[in-house]
Amino acid sequence: MNPFLVQAIGFVGVALFIISYQIKSNRALFFCQMMGCLVFCVQFFIMDAYTGALGLTINITRNILLLKSKDWPWARSRTTLFVLLGALTVMTVFTWAGWKSLLPFASVAITNTGYWTQNAQKIRLAQLVGSPCTLTYDLIIRSWGGALSEGIAIASILVSIWRFGWNNLAEETS
Repeated sequence: MNPFLVQAIGFVGVALFIISYQIKSNRALFFCQMMGCLVFCVQFFIMDAYTGALGLTINITRNILLLKSKDWPWARSRTTLFVLLGALTVMTVFTWAGWKSLLPFASVAITNTGYWTQNAQKIRLAQLVGSPCTLTYDLIIRSWGGALSEGIAIASILVSIWRFGWNNLAEETS
Protein backbone atom coordinates (compact mmCIF):
# COMPACT_ATOMS: atom_id res chain seq x y z
CA MET A 1 0.00 0.00 0.00
CA ASN A 2 1.11 3.55 -0.68
CA PRO A 3 3.12 4.74 2.37
CA PHE A 4 1.51 8.19 2.21
CA LEU A 5 -1.96 6.63 2.40
CA VAL A 6 -0.88 4.47 5.35
CA GLN A 7 0.33 7.60 7.17
CA ALA A 8 -2.85 9.51 6.20
CA ILE A 9 -4.94 6.85 7.94
CA GLY A 10 -3.12 7.68 11.16
CA PHE A 11 -3.86 11.37 10.82
CA VAL A 12 -7.60 10.62 10.78
CA GLY A 13 -7.05 8.91 14.13
CA VAL A 14 -5.25 12.03 15.35
CA ALA A 15 -8.35 14.15 14.79
CA LEU A 16 -10.57 11.72 16.72
CA PHE A 17 -8.25 11.64 19.71
CA ILE A 18 -7.87 15.43 19.83
CA ILE A 19 -11.64 15.72 20.06
CA SER A 20 -11.90 13.01 22.73
CA TYR A 21 -9.64 14.76 25.24
CA GLN A 22 -11.79 17.88 25.21
CA ILE A 23 -14.92 16.02 26.32
CA LYS A 24 -15.78 15.82 30.01
CA SER A 25 -18.39 13.07 29.66
CA ASN A 26 -16.74 9.66 29.97
CA ARG A 27 -19.38 8.14 27.69
CA ALA A 28 -18.62 10.51 24.81
CA LEU A 29 -14.88 10.23 25.48
CA PHE A 30 -15.06 6.40 25.28
CA PHE A 31 -16.96 6.51 21.97
CA CYS A 32 -14.64 9.02 20.33
CA GLN A 33 -11.56 7.11 21.50
CA MET A 34 -13.06 3.86 20.26
CA MET A 35 -13.30 5.32 16.78
CA GLY A 36 -9.73 6.63 16.98
CA CYS A 37 -8.52 3.20 18.13
CA LEU A 38 -10.28 1.58 15.19
CA VAL A 39 -8.52 3.89 12.73
CA PHE A 40 -5.10 3.27 14.29
CA CYS A 41 -5.82 -0.46 14.49
CA VAL A 42 -6.27 -0.52 10.71
CA GLN A 43 -3.08 1.48 10.23
CA PHE A 44 -1.05 -0.80 12.54
CA PHE A 45 -2.28 -3.96 10.77
CA ILE A 46 -1.24 -2.47 7.43
CA MET A 47 2.17 -1.65 8.96
CA ASP A 48 2.54 -5.22 10.36
CA ALA A 49 2.61 -3.79 13.91
CA TYR A 50 0.43 -6.59 15.23
CA THR A 51 1.04 -6.19 18.98
CA GLY A 52 -0.08 -2.57 18.79
CA ALA A 53 -3.02 -3.39 16.53
CA LEU A 54 -4.32 -6.16 18.78
CA GLY A 55 -3.79 -3.99 21.86
CA LEU A 56 -6.06 -1.47 20.20
CA THR A 57 -8.72 -4.16 19.72
CA ILE A 58 -8.66 -4.56 23.51
CA ASN A 59 -9.22 -0.80 23.84
CA ILE A 60 -12.11 -0.96 21.37
CA THR A 61 -13.66 -3.87 23.30
CA ARG A 62 -13.15 -1.96 26.56
CA ASN A 63 -14.90 1.11 25.20
CA ILE A 64 -17.86 -0.92 23.91
CA LEU A 65 -18.20 -2.57 27.32
CA LEU A 66 -17.98 0.74 29.14
CA LEU A 67 -20.51 2.35 26.80
CA LYS A 68 -22.93 -0.53 27.44
CA SER A 69 -22.18 -0.93 31.17
CA LYS A 70 -25.57 0.43 32.24
CA ASP A 71 -27.32 -2.21 30.12
CA TRP A 72 -24.83 -4.97 30.90
CA PRO A 73 -23.94 -4.78 34.62
CA TRP A 74 -21.32 -7.53 34.20
CA ALA A 75 -19.42 -5.33 31.73
CA ARG A 76 -18.01 -3.14 34.50
CA SER A 77 -17.03 -5.98 36.84
CA ARG A 78 -13.45 -6.55 37.92
CA THR A 79 -13.71 -10.00 36.37
CA THR A 80 -14.33 -8.42 32.96
CA LEU A 81 -11.31 -6.16 33.45
CA PHE A 82 -9.16 -9.18 34.32
CA VAL A 83 -10.46 -11.05 31.25
CA LEU A 84 -9.43 -8.11 29.06
CA LEU A 85 -6.01 -7.95 30.71
CA GLY A 86 -5.65 -11.72 30.25
CA ALA A 87 -6.56 -11.42 26.57
CA LEU A 88 -4.05 -8.59 26.22
CA THR A 89 -1.35 -10.78 27.76
CA VAL A 90 -2.11 -13.68 25.41
CA MET A 91 -2.16 -11.37 22.37
CA THR A 92 1.16 -9.85 23.39
CA VAL A 93 2.76 -13.29 23.74
CA PHE A 94 1.49 -14.43 20.34
CA THR A 95 2.53 -11.25 18.54
CA TRP A 96 5.83 -10.81 20.39
CA ALA A 97 8.24 -8.71 18.34
CA GLY A 98 10.85 -8.09 21.01
CA TRP A 99 10.91 -5.61 23.86
CA LYS A 100 8.93 -3.06 21.85
CA SER A 101 5.87 -5.30 22.35
CA LEU A 102 5.93 -4.37 26.03
CA LEU A 103 5.10 -0.76 25.16
CA PRO A 104 1.55 -1.26 23.84
CA PHE A 105 1.02 -3.93 26.52
CA ALA A 106 1.89 -1.48 29.31
CA SER A 107 -0.13 1.33 27.79
CA VAL A 108 -3.28 -0.74 27.29
CA ALA A 109 -3.02 -2.41 30.72
CA ILE A 110 -2.57 0.91 32.54
CA THR A 111 -5.27 2.81 30.68
CA ASN A 112 -7.78 -0.05 30.93
CA THR A 113 -7.28 -0.14 34.69
CA GLY A 114 -7.78 3.64 34.86
CA TYR A 115 -10.94 3.55 32.76
CA TRP A 116 -12.51 0.97 35.05
CA THR A 117 -12.64 3.55 37.86
CA GLN A 118 -15.32 5.75 36.18
CA ASN A 119 -13.36 8.65 37.59
CA ALA A 120 -12.27 11.25 35.03
CA GLN A 121 -9.32 12.28 37.19
CA LYS A 122 -7.98 8.71 37.40
CA ILE A 123 -8.67 8.14 33.71
CA ARG A 124 -6.61 11.21 32.77
CA LEU A 125 -3.84 10.13 35.14
CA ALA A 126 -3.75 6.64 33.59
CA GLN A 127 -3.60 8.22 30.14
CA LEU A 128 -0.69 10.43 31.21
CA VAL A 129 1.20 7.27 32.23
CA GLY A 130 0.16 5.14 29.23
CA SER A 131 0.60 7.74 26.50
CA PRO A 132 4.43 7.90 26.69
CA CYS A 133 4.54 4.12 26.15
CA THR A 134 2.37 4.45 23.07
CA LEU A 135 4.33 7.47 21.84
CA THR A 136 7.56 5.47 22.03
CA TYR A 137 5.96 2.52 20.19
CA ASP A 138 4.61 4.83 17.48
CA LEU A 139 8.07 6.30 16.93
CA ILE A 140 9.64 2.83 16.71
CA ILE A 141 7.13 1.57 14.13
CA ARG A 142 7.12 4.94 12.35
CA SER A 143 3.46 5.78 12.75
CA TRP A 144 3.84 9.52 12.47
CA GLY A 145 0.14 10.15 13.00
CA GLY A 146 0.24 7.91 16.06
CA ALA A 147 3.26 9.77 17.45
CA LEU A 148 1.61 13.12 16.80
CA SER A 149 -1.62 11.85 18.34
CA GLU A 150 0.10 10.79 21.54
CA GLY A 151 2.03 14.05 21.80
CA ILE A 152 -1.16 16.00 21.30
CA ALA A 153 -3.00 13.64 23.66
CA ILE A 154 -0.59 14.43 26.47
CA ALA A 155 -1.01 18.15 25.83
CA SER A 156 -4.81 17.78 25.48
CA ILE A 157 -5.08 15.88 28.75
CA LEU A 158 -3.21 18.67 30.46
CA VAL A 159 -5.55 21.22 28.82
CA SER A 160 -8.61 19.25 30.00
CA ILE A 161 -7.22 19.24 33.53
CA TRP A 162 -6.76 23.00 33.32
CA ARG A 163 -10.16 23.48 31.65
CA PHE A 164 -12.23 21.35 34.04
CA GLY A 165 -10.00 21.66 37.10
CA TRP A 166 -8.20 18.69 38.63
CA ASN A 167 -10.55 18.50 41.61
CA ASN A 168 -13.67 18.72 39.40
CA LEU A 169 -12.43 15.71 37.41
CA ALA A 170 -12.48 13.62 40.60
CA GLU A 171 -16.28 13.53 40.45
CA GLU A 172 -17.56 10.36 38.83
CA THR A 173 -19.33 10.99 35.55
CA SER A 174 -20.82 8.84 32.81
